[in-house]
Amino acid sequence: MSKIMIVDDDDNIRELVCVLLRNNGFKVCEAVDGLDALKKIPAENPDLVIIDVMMPLMDGFELCEHLRQNYDDIPALMLTARGELNHKVRAFERGIDDYLTKPFEGSELVMRVRALLRRCKIESSQTAQAGDVTIDWSNRTVIVQGVRTYIPMKECELLFTLASFPGRAFSRNQLIENIWGTDFDGNERTLDVHISRLRERFPPEKYRFKITTIRGLGYRLEIIS
Repeated sequence: MSKIMIVDDDDNIRELVCVLLRNNGFKVCEAVDGLDALKKIPAENPDLVIIDVMMPLMDGFELCEHLRQNYDDIPALMLTARGELNHKVRAFERGIDDYLTKPFEGSELVMRVRALLRRCKIESSQTAQAGDVTIDWSNRTVIVQGVRTYIPMKECELLFTLASFPGRAFSRNQLIENIWGTDFDGNERTLDVHISRLRERFPPEKYRFKITTIRGLGYRLEIIS
């Protein structure tokens, strides 16, 4: 069960987010500002941090900088009442992983938390195996019979995601969120095109895996014995 730290000086917001996350199967811990969060992180060891921007003693921007310097493996999602583009740019420049504007829908917050956790779990692993193909995520390459080859980054990321969980069905929405992010403005056709390119690049009879379409849902990668 993943643990989420909520960092906000507003007691009501913390309580709201805590209840929402607990009801969706997460453990939670709380901090009232950036300094409080930095004191508690070593003991609490959260899997993800949700950060408010405007807080006393240490605001969300400064906290995010400290996280990237000292806890770069912990993803961070920023909650703020300000949705201006320059505000978002400032947040991403300081290393935030995702951004949600208040007021927000509870279902969207949970969706973004889950997407971030999935993405970070996948990225924490460096390699995945699909039949006779090794995907090296650290170098964004594939290795076949000792030969390392570069393929387009989105194709590599998509193949790595599917190969990390062979036999598991991914919905189109899950793959789009994982590969292109929750703010992707395109459509499902983009995903289908990338799947087609992977199928052409890695024919099943040669590489011992195939990407199967699951009607009405999405795709899964299957290993061929």
